[in-house]
Amino acid sequence: MFVEHQLIKPDAIEDRDYQRTLSDIASKESALIVLPTGMGKTVVALRVVANVLLKGGKALFLAPTKPLVEQHASYLKEFLVGRKVGVMTGENPPEEREAIWIGSDVIASTPQVVANDLRYERVDLRNIKLIIFDEAHRAVGGYAYVDVAAAYREYDGLVLGMTASPGSNRARIKEVCANLGIERIELRSESDPDVAKYVHDIQIDAIEVEVPPDMKRVIFVLRALFEKYVAELVQLKAVDPKRPANRKYLLEVGRALQQRNRSGERHRNLFRAMSLQAMAVKVDHALELAETQGATALREYLSRLRAESESEEGSKASREIVKAAEYVKAMELVHQMRGEHPKLSRIMTIVARQIQEKPESRIIVFTHYRDTCDLMASKLAEVEGVKVAKLVGQADRGQEKGLKQREQISVLDQFRSGASNVLVATSVGEEGLDVTSTDLVIFYEPVPSEIRSIQRRGRTGRKRSGKVVVLVTRATRDEAYLYASINKERSMRKGLSRLQHSMEVEAALENEEKDEEDARQAGQRKGGQSHLQDF
Repeated sequence: MFVEHQLIKPDAIEDRDYQRTLSDIASKESALIVLPTGMGKTVVALRVVANVLLKGGKALFLAPTKPLVEQHASYLKEFLVGRKVGVMTGENPPEEREAIWIGSDVIASTPQVVANDLRYERVDLRNIKLIIFDEAHRAVGGYAYVDVAAAYREYDGLVLGMTASPGSNRARIKEVCANLGIERIELRSESDPDVAKYVHDIQIDAIEVEVPPDMKRVIFVLRALFEKYVAELVQLKAVDPKRPANRKYLLEVGRALQQRNRSGERHRNLFRAMSLQAMAVKVDHALELAETQGATALREYLSRLRAESESEEGSKASREIVKAAEYVKAMELVHQMRGEHPKLSRIMTIVARQIQEKPESRIIVFTHYRDTCDLMASKLAEVEGVKVAKLVGQADRGQEKGLKQREQISVLDQFRSGASNVLVATSVGEEGLDVTSTDLVIFYEPVPSEIRSIQRRGRTGRKRSGKVVVLVTRATRDEAYLYASINKERSMRKGLSRLQHSMEVEAALENEEKDEEDARQAGQRKGGQSHLQDF
């Protein structure tokens, strides 16, 4: 069975019950669709777009990045019949964007571009009958989704928010719904009866490794430096000794100290506490690299600290760190190290075995840090049968150039076509990108965010069964991050179900009140007519 719709290419898209149900709902009321990655959120969006266009007006499809915008536009152009799809990004000059806006039935765009064009009155939303917000969990704070949705509110059009992972914080999910004008949440999971038959098995393995002995010596030295800074912060009463001095708490302390400074507080102890907090965060970052990334990533970071301390714009915190005896010792030890983190050799073995057993495989290796990404790509290129590509963000760092969005699109196209079969990616590869035939996804490290964890996993198991491997360094923050993401994901599912139920109850009460008011007014009208007849 295929989708039958006069605006959708015939005999092209499988007609799935849950997609039909979701698109029918979203065609009538503003909804947040939460659907596992690979389960066809874009198909739902296409069906809603087709339903709305059939009634007249335009649709606006927003996505956070240019590669995602290009991806959605390409899909719509392929499967939407008889309607013009336009693409708008910051690369289009304003006059060209105005022409695209006027001449298109569906506009795919980044939200920043639309927000700016609305601000300068180059476009308006009066003819837009539907706005789709892809990766809708971003609609908080000052993100451009919020501005576009606020401008759209006066036109009372349909909103469709789509995400695989809105987050575990119920207040944040409610904020997303409020900001976008969402009236209803529709949640589907892999275990729902109408979804389960389309889900491909994903095997998830966590592989534990040990911190190498020579790296343990480096960690011992860096931890001594970290604890020295924290002890002085305790002495200055800037931190609570009863609370663990983890990254989250230290950043919280930093915000509090900055607020005191902005409010006019000026004294030596405050300035010293601000420096100590910055130093503690920097050393904590070095500890994370030592525990979870390896010698190269740590060596590069410590070298950058030294370079920063020697530059005119360098921070006082960096200058003090590099003068510390512990820094000097750590630098000496790490330069003596010859081996890398055991994760690296383990991943090389896993990838080699996968390519040997299944030469047509596509593999994605995710890592949080650019240095590790570079190292991983160079090492995997040595594995027989591996054609490796690297996907990183746009930002330049030192001598190394980032990838512009057009280059990112090219890298993904090469991976899809088979010109490369192993993709090593930082977080830029996590969100929404359609790589449908990935057989194996490897996490170099666990991530504490349930959103990022779900998105990483979602790169496999789309068209066929897949496998996920997570590398975990024993007795380090890797373990804490792994359990944090698992717990947050459970919490997200429970919170979404409760919020979905409460919104349904609120909607039912509102309808009940409306029915009572309609009945009351009808009764008044009938009573008035009766009195007139009596007269």
